[in-house]
Amino acid sequence: MKLFVNLRTLRLPYISVRHAVNSTQPTRNVDFYRQRTTYSYFLPIQTRWQDNDQYGHVNNAVYHGYFDTLINHYLIRYCGLNTNRLSSSMVGFIVTNQCSFHKPVKFPENPLASLAVEKIGRSSVHYRMALFNQVPTKKSISIHFNILNDGCFSDWSALEGFESLACTTAMSTHVFVDTMSEKPKELPEGFKKGLQKIMIPL
Repeated sequence: MKLFVNLRTLRLPYISVRHAVNSTQPTRNVDFYRQRTTYSYFLPIQTRWQDNDQYGHVNNAVYHGYFDTLINHYLIRYCGLNTNRLSSSMVGFIVTNQCSFHKPVKFPENPLASLAVEKIGRSSVHYRMALFNQVPTKKSISIHFNILNDGCFSDWSALEGFESLACTTAMSTHVFVDTMSEKPKELPEGFKKGLQKIMIPL
């Protein structure tokens, strides 16, 4: 979600959210977040020729675009997010963002992006994301248009066609604010119910 933001407005929410996340979330190692079974929502990502850098693999900065697409895809499809600032009562600002790279991805590969929610606060959401490469095989994976349009969940049979360990892992935090005042806004119940569907069990 690309929005212009006054950094002074975000400074306090940023600090309080980081404190809340760090003080309450369980301690889990890196391998936990690399496991495909950690995640509940999946969306195939089509890499583009322009994603590759001069070293022949997807440039580090491009991964953030993949994960931004993944998060907002889920929020729009399953949480009822209204992205029209003229009619929406709230907007989401990304206040933390981090990627860890374990194996490269390159065009024309089509990795599987995965999403889970680790913590839901009063006005914030802490996400975990990952990318999984396709298992090296001659047999291609058949992906129906509905999967590209709506994503899928853990019951999709073709998940086994992707590696069980992520090539990239990431974390991100959204703070949702009132559209007019840009002050933190409590998440609506319906919105939270959509997020709870992909919560990582404690």
